Amino acid sequence: MLNEIYEHTKEQMGKSIDALKRDFSTLRTGKVSTNIVDSIKVDYYGTPTALNQVGSVLVTDATTISITPWEKNLLATIEKAIQEANIGVNPNNDGDFIKLFFPAMTAEQRQEIVKQAKGMAEKAKIAVRNIRKDGNDKVKKLEKSKDISEDESKRAQDEVQKITDNSIAEIESTLSSKEVDILKV
Repeated sequence: MLNEIYEHTKEQMGKSIDALKRDFSTLRTGKVSTNIVDSIKVDYYGTPTALNQVGSVLVTDATTISITPWEKNLLATIEKAIQEANIGVNPNNDGDFIKLFFPAMTAEQRQEIVKQAKGMAEKAKIAVRNIRKDGNDKVKKLEKSKDISEDESKRAQDEVQKITDNSIAEIESTLSSKEVDILKV
């Protein structure tokens, strides 16, 4: 019974950390990544479709992303979708493919992105704390229904707290490594 609560708590906290890592992948660091355009949807014959499913998206150098659509008639649609996504660059359409030239980041921009990363980490910590509360509530419910003793309840809540502490520590280490990545020139 208690082991199920521990496993569920670990699993849910793991999902929160995975979501944080996905969020971090959309942040710009010193070099450009295709993750920046992952959230862009293109109108593909009336269906919103991920950009990487209507063409190839490649990083050609540290500051350039090249997008080659599989169908030429999609160039204008892709260009419009990029402009609407407001990712900080204007697409350059040369008739065959679209290039996105990202300027080098200033120190201010890097600090701003670090702030965003800290905000994302804080949201992940809040999610982890909410999961801890759910786990503790389940333990208290078992104690209230006399399925476990008061001592077992206390030990179980301590175990849930240990799981929480490990998850928070992982969030902190993920944040600090991302921070180093962002600030590296």
